[in-house]
Amino acid sequence: MTVGRGNVATPRIGCDVVTVADVARSIDLFGDRYLRRIFTPHELSVCTGAARTQRLAARFAAKEAVMKVLRPRDEAIPWRSIEIRREPWGGCSVQLDGNAAARASDEQLTDFQVSLSHEPEYALATVAATRTAVTEREQA
Repeated sequence: MTVGRGNVATPRIGCDVVTVADVARSIDLFGDRYLRRIFTPHELSVCTGAARTQRLAARFAAKEAVMKVLRPRDEAIPWRSIEIRREPWGGCSVQLDGNAAARASDEQLTDFQVSLSHEPEYALATVAATRTAVTEREQA
């Protein structure tokens, strides 16, 4: 898809799968320290109930998938600079802040989309974004 003269919009896609047991183990070992280091207050507030650990695992997988889309080099991107927001319509969206937002801007990535799924043993996420500054020459 061409966007303006010489620019081609290209997708970037990242996916990740996480075992729910690994997230449960981290919570058991490190408790609130782990939760506050990885998850935002919003994420913790929407991940409640019987499937809490599954929901947290899905968000962790989404954060990993966002990292794959951002392709950070030597920059440190804190986990909490990537937030997976629960939307009123029932799905989720990606909100970037700090270093994650700066990296997305540097890479000219927009329109982040996320899909989450979880079961008792596994959680997975797929994230897609659009890179708008890729020239036709870079495509070749």
